[in-house]
Amino acid sequence: MKGAKEIFALIIIDMQNAFVFPEHPGSAAGARAVVPRIQEMLHAFRSAGMPVFHIVREYREDASDVEKFRVQKFLAGAVYAVPGTRGCEIVDELRPLSGEYRIVKKRFSAFMNTELDLVLRRLDVEGLVICGTQYPNCIRTTVYDAVAYDYAVTVLTDATFAESSEIAEANIRDMRNVGVCCITVADFLKSLSRLPDS
Repeated sequence: MKGAKEIFALIIIDMQNAFVFPEHPGSAAGARAVVPRIQEMLHAFRSAGMPVFHIVREYREDASDVEKFRVQKFLAGAVYAVPGTRGCEIVDELRPLSGEYRIVKKRFSAFMNTELDLVLRRLDVEGLVICGTQYPNCIRTTVYDAVAYDYAVTVLTDATFAESSEIAEANIRDMRNVGVCCITVADFLKSLSRLPDS
């Protein structure tokens, strides 16, 4: 991929059982609906030999690294995203393949105190294609940090979850206002032929 005009990476955020399936306390109703669209993008990036990053949340069972506003509920039994549990695993349809990157984060942004930026720059990535769950929290903070680091950012609007269309639309409007390309998976795939070969 060296010498290509621009290298893209797919960033899939928090598509873990804990956030997708309703039996888990951290789940967001409706998150499962975006899985098929993410699968489409995952297949496209794999076929093109482009980098794929699976961003996951992990917490210690004693809540010592849980955000303060979540600690009480966590200790009261709303335990999720603990390594070694089913909830912490990426949903079966999106499980990483060998050679794909799994980045663990402790807060909303995939960049905060992680090696994401280091690895992206080592791979000469310039553009990020972001999807997952959910808009106002992990998607938005990751997108704004990516913009601050001068990446070209695309958000896949139908492969990214929000609890209502109003929340999605408000976040899309705000992200477009800082130069983020917000398009559907179908529209992105139409332009895939213009992406660099591996």
